[in-house]
Amino acid sequence: MSKVRVAVIGCGSISKHRHIPEYASNENVELVAFVDPVIERAEAYAAQHGGKAFADYATMLAEIKPDAVSVCTPNATHAPISIAAANAGAHVLVEKPMASTDEEAKAMIEAAAANGVKLMVGHNQRFMPPHVKAKQILQSGVLGKVLTFRTSFGHPGPDGWSVDGAASWFFRKNEAIMGAMGDLGVHKSDLIRWLLEDEVSEVAAFIATLDKPGDVDDNANVILRMNKGAIGSLVASWTYYKGEDNSTILWCENGVMKIGTHPEDQVIIELRDGTIEKHNVGGISTNEKQLSSFVIDSFIDSIVSGSAVAVPGEEGRKSLNVILSAFESQATGQFIKLN
Repeated sequence: MSKVRVAVIGCGSISKHRHIPEYASNENVELVAFVDPVIERAEAYAAQHGGKAFADYATMLAEIKPDAVSVCTPNATHAPISIAAANAGAHVLVEKPMASTDEEAKAMIEAAAANGVKLMVGHNQRFMPPHVKAKQILQSGVLGKVLTFRTSFGHPGPDGWSVDGAASWFFRKNEAIMGAMGDLGVHKSDLIRWLLEDEVSEVAAFIATLDKPGDVDDNANVILRMNKGAIGSLVASWTYYKGEDNSTILWCENGVMKIGTHPEDQVIIELRDGTIEKHNVGGISTNEKQLSSFVIDSFIDSIVSGSAVAVPGEEGRKSLNVILSAFESQATGQFIKLN
């Protein structure tokens, strides 16, 4: 079978650490184009991996006609680029948050469907081995029903991670739309929906800019009520200057599950009868230690095999809506009910 011809749109840090090397190591992929307004970045990857460099995506789509694209650009551009790629007949893998508004997310889903192409959202937390193991354990029923939870993602912020440092688009509201909530919070709204196999029914939030320059949020503390009754908190922070946290704790009828709270034992089960299980199942990626995201391989496999994508646009839209509802709660001082 011929290889999947892939173009990467946006050549910043997420492309550098995840998309480009993971495509390059996938035997079913040929990297055919790199796009970045800073053309030197695109040219550097083209020199390394082959393919052509472009400064804008419209020219690339018209000239290259790729089979698939990764959209790794500032949040505000996710929807227009994804829709243009779908209209050009390309399958789309878009970084999270998939869009800036629910209307945009809906339009992206409709564009993919109208053009008969796949739309996948890069929610990599679902693929991390500790989370996969945790879901298996939850599904086994040994813990019983989840009653309460806390899920948290905090690190020192994109000024230490982004290719542009403190000058990054992450801190410009017209490009980022949202700060820590769009960067980290949406990871956790997606994770908790997926782990619990449940939807968020109600949201209340405090969202603030406490320490970072610029006009986007750097901290959020959100309370969630799930359809099946569980209540819990979601925390997103760019000001965890010491002690990055990417952990989830689920308190259940029969005990507690701790995910990502220990450096080696990534999943710990403590049952009410005194039983303790520790699972060393592989790590959770950090900014310092990049592990395979499994997202790229899953996306390419769905194209090659003709199967459904693991994280379709509809899932990305639901996880985005939790975050958008949190902003609405902060703005209005009200509890927000989700549909």
